[in-house]
Amino acid sequence: MKITIIIHDLRGGGAEKMMVRLANQLAVMGYDVEMILLMGGGSNIGYLSSSVTLTELNASRTMQAFFPLRSRLKQSNPDLILAALTHVNVITAITSASLGWLNRLSVSERNTYSLDKRVNSNSTMKVVYAIAPYIYRLLPNPVITVSQGVADDLVACSVMRESDVITAPNPVITEQTITAACEAAKHPWLCVKTTKVIVGVGRLSHQKGFDMLINAFWHIRNEVDAKLIIFGEGELKEVLLSQIRYLKLEKRVSLAGYTSNPIAEIKQADVFVLSSRFEGSPNVLVEAMSVGTPVVAFDCPSGPSEILDGGYIAPLISNGSVRELAKAVRNSISTAKTDTEKRKRIRAVSRFTSANSANQYLRILNGKNIYDN
Repeated sequence: MKITIIIHDLRGGGAEKMMVRLANQLAVMGYDVEMILLMGGGSNIGYLSSSVTLTELNASRTMQAFFPLRSRLKQSNPDLILAALTHVNVITAITSASLGWLNRLSVSERNTYSLDKRVNSNSTMKVVYAIAPYIYRLLPNPVITVSQGVADDLVACSVMRESDVITAPNPVITEQTITAACEAAKHPWLCVKTTKVIVGVGRLSHQKGFDMLINAFWHIRNEVDAKLIIFGEGELKEVLLSQIRYLKLEKRVSLAGYTSNPIAEIKQADVFVLSSRFEGSPNVLVEAMSVGTPVVAFDCPSGPSEILDGGYIAPLISNGSVRELAKAVRNSISTAKTDTEKRKRIRAVSRFTSANSANQYLRILNGKNIYDN
């Protein structure tokens, strides 16, 4: 069976990582897998298995990829097609319809739809977000979402019905991530630890809420002997640096930039903090728990509550409450760690293995409910 996965490119985002890991796992399971990039390039290309066929269309824009995508699909003639991200879903649906292949297509939404569309100010993207749910209603197969929260939001904010959506876990935990976690951390504050270290990871954007994490750290700066490292690049780097200088935290907060192996850094941290304003299903939270690191997270839409079992597994903080976040981080740093709590965190994310995720995606792509026997 031939499976084609379509995405815009393989930059360093969560959706791109997950599609690479899914493609690799499907190839391991013996499927003929092709990944089509509407554009091309990206830091995640190096992680794509040599067993996966890579096709880069190099379109200048997503909506200009129609003809090269149609030509490539017609040539490769896949049995199943999976698209990821709203704009890619729309162009792939139009292309598949032109070939009479809508029954072969499944699309995937990776983020909280009602909030994600607000941060996309591009006029073309506004149109795409407006029409996508109407296109989804016409598809024979349900939209695959990364969490129940994303599914519920999509239904609540659009014309979608409950029967139009289904969830499947991301393939976060792989043999490669398990191996990578065993590597040494590279940040000097984690290589030679002289204080407790708090870590956050993600794009330096409004969505990830690192301004709130820095403010939370400021509230506890005199109560704990700790430092904060934030790994990631993004458009708010200078704004965050200015905030750090204003709060006089230059010696205790590090914007460490991009890391190719975040899980190794997270494993050495005393606590990982998810400070996002919204998510789809935060992969980095799962990665942190998979290596047993204590975690604290905002109860943002969507995903953390499902991953942390409503706060049973780890502290789940009222979304946007900086003072509550500060208190939870302080308590986490000050509380003695036990192997029982560590094992509980690891068990809680066992469903996010690449093998389990791939099996669930296969059932959905083949038109089966994942809960059927």
